[in-house]
Amino acid sequence: MGNEDIYFTDKIGVVCTFIVGFQVIRSLIRIAYNNFIAPALQINGINLKDTGKWAVVTGATDGIGKAYAEILAKKGLNIVLISRSQPKLEAVAEEIETKYKVETKIVAADFTDTTQIYHHIDKQLIGLEVGVLINNVGMSYPYPEYFLDLKNGDEIYRNMINCNIFSVTYMCKLVMPGMVERRRGVVVNIASTAAQIPSPLLTVYSASKAYVDKFSTDLSAEYSKFGITIQCLLPGYVATNMSKIRKETWMAPFPMKYVEEAVKTIGIRERTTGYVPHSLMVGVLHALDALSPRLSRWLVTRTMTNIKARSLSRRAH
Repeated sequence: MGNEDIYFTDKIGVVCTFIVGFQVIRSLIRIAYNNFIAPALQINGINLKDTGKWAVVTGATDGIGKAYAEILAKKGLNIVLISRSQPKLEAVAEEIETKYKVETKIVAADFTDTTQIYHHIDKQLIGLEVGVLINNVGMSYPYPEYFLDLKNGDEIYRNMINCNIFSVTYMCKLVMPGMVERRRGVVVNIASTAAQIPSPLLTVYSASKAYVDKFSTDLSAEYSKFGITIQCLLPGYVATNMSKIRKETWMAPFPMKYVEEAVKTIGIRERTTGYVPHSLMVGVLHALDALSPRLSRWLVTRTMTNIKARSLSRRAH
């Protein structure tokens, strides 16, 4: 190789290094802006109270749903609480009315049933100016398990699909026409990081949440021109009854802490975990999957198998 070839190769190397460095710096700036700067300054953020007088929250009596109901009430919105348990709905409604001095309306509905509940919910929402819809209701496995081995799998899978997929689809169909007419509104569809990363032993759950992710992205493309903000939230572990995590950690916050961070991203991030530690976890797993898909899947499978063993051990005692 002559000197001219070496010189040319060196120049190519410098250009490639510059391009890679530029892309890395741009990615870091984008991460800092999306996760810290824009939420802190509420750049492009939305005043949720301006979207309408009422917010509808499904799965509103526990966990993330209850936290959204409280935070939206704190912002001055009246809250329609939809969940399965009438006594829990009444208790949460009384708590919110007393604490935040807003109106509430409760609708008891079991989202594993798709026959009559949406007609019932539709009737309860007549006349309400709904500006915000939080599609939170969902269900997961009782414990991680291989697809063919889950006890009562037929019933659990059917209920999971009804609860995780039908609920998001039909609640949007019920609520969004009013938003289109007024040309304003916010829809938050809650998926899961399981939709983004390898999720063996949670196959049907992760697939149902992948539907929510894709549905939200394409729905946003269709209806953003009507002034409707549609966000897909993809949380990691949160200390809730569904996750069976009792103690708060940096990676698994309590629902109120998680939602306080997530709500800042409405109008800023169309698709987000809503919580920086969860974004870091997804980033690490994506990097590992890019290096070795087999290794990343083995690692998650082993983790899920350990969780399954601990869960079955607790059930045995």
